[in-house]
Amino acid sequence: MPDRLAPRSVTAQSPTPGQQAAFGRPAAVDGSFADGRPLPPARPTPPPPAEALLRAFGPARTGQRGLQDPPGGRPGRRRTATGPWWKSDARSDPWRDPYAPAGLTGPAVYDEESQPGPIVVDPKGRKKVRLRDVSIRLSVLVLLAVLLVAAVGGGVGWYLTKTQDETPLFAPGTQLSEVEPGITREPGSVADIAESVIPAVVSIEVRVGEVGGTGSGVVIEGENGYIVTNNHVVSGADGVEGAEIRAVFSDGSGSAARIVGRDPASDIAVLKVEKPGLITASLGSSGDVVVGDPVVAIGSPLGLAGTVTSGIVSALERPVRLAGEGSDTNAVISAVQTDAPINPGNSGGALVDATGAVIGINTAIASVGGGSVGLGFAIPVDTVRDISEQLIATGEAVHASLGLNTRSVTDGTRDGALVLNVEPGSAAAAAGFEEQDVVIGVEGEPVGSSEELVVAVDSYEPGDTITVEVVRDGRSQEFRATLDRA
Repeated sequence: MPDRLAPRSVTAQSPTPGQQAAFGRPAAVDGSFADGRPLPPARPTPPPPAEALLRAFGPARTGQRGLQDPPGGRPGRRRTATGPWWKSDARSDPWRDPYAPAGLTGPAVYDEESQPGPIVVDPKGRKKVRLRDVSIRLSVLVLLAVLLVAAVGGGVGWYLTKTQDETPLFAPGTQLSEVEPGITREPGSVADIAESVIPAVVSIEVRVGEVGGTGSGVVIEGENGYIVTNNHVVSGADGVEGAEIRAVFSDGSGSAARIVGRDPASDIAVLKVEKPGLITASLGSSGDVVVGDPVVAIGSPLGLAGTVTSGIVSALERPVRLAGEGSDTNAVISAVQTDAPINPGNSGGALVDATGAVIGINTAIASVGGGSVGLGFAIPVDTVRDISEQLIATGEAVHASLGLNTRSVTDGTRDGALVLNVEPGSAAAAAGFEEQDVVIGVEGEPVGSSEELVVAVDSYEPGDTITVEVVRDGRSQEFRATLDRA
């Protein structure tokens, strides 16, 4: 196998006649270039300087170079001192020696680490001037200018303040301007409503051992001292030894309160205080309220008694499930929804209309973080009146029951309440309800959720017979049920 790395013989090729004619040396020429090349013209010799110039600027002595000394002058002493104004190598610096020969050298090279150039260029190509490269003379001049400006400005300011006369600190007998009363509060204004209703709204303070809480209440009967509030405000103190409930009125006075009765199914409770001459709130009618009516919420949010907020009725008959933490409240109400700001502590307070009549008892808020976000709910005053009268009369309230446990469902086109179980011996069991039935109506009114079913049944009295429409196996059926007592 031949060695590819071994030297190989190369055969020289003779030039072609064309190459010889184009690049060959003429036969009469021995060297690389032909003789008789044209030479550049000789530079003309400048004429000698004029006699007047030689006498004025020529050397004083023969053989001396350079310019002569000025008339009557003497050569200046060369600086040899070291310091910032003169370098020690000045004598050997070719740039300072006028007789140093000229020559071409390479470009200036700077060591960017140990001795960078006077101008630094960053990676983006921007030039940066370093402070240490600024002339010392320029730096001193700038510093002196700044000091001079500061001194002049300070002196002028000091002079002006010293020459300005100061006015006396005190002025006895000064009287401020008075304005004639021009504020008018028309009947029905928020201020007018608050003035008339605040005396009938109280703060409820509950203490169980070392734990305490606050809420609100409304005086509904002044002769015997009855106050309505929410069940979840006072339920934690019912039957607990050592628990205290106290009502604090708008004038700052307080009185111990006792529980007359509680109704967890409607979140209503009635208290009684032994205090004569209470101002009673006017109770309105839920049927007269429409969406958009102006309303005022009065209570003790966050423990701040006598707080007034205003808004409008933003919805009616809103089914809302109530379940107070630490309370036995388990209610579904057909609420009055409002955008009047309601916060913790407003519970049990009054929601009044433009006439000052109570149209609801504030009971809940819709919030992500626990504070008011413009959605509050109140128990309608018709429900409050009915339950309060029962509690004052007997200490308990009566509700109708169908005997179904349900949850809200939808098939995309129609909503309803899916029956999860039927209570044995209940009105629903006697009527023939079964699990997996979907309730879609009561007495001809549509039912779209489990909350709406509870509200619809609660609007009737025990012993009433109602017609309930359900969907079973894809077909609609109607059942007649006689309601029980809850």
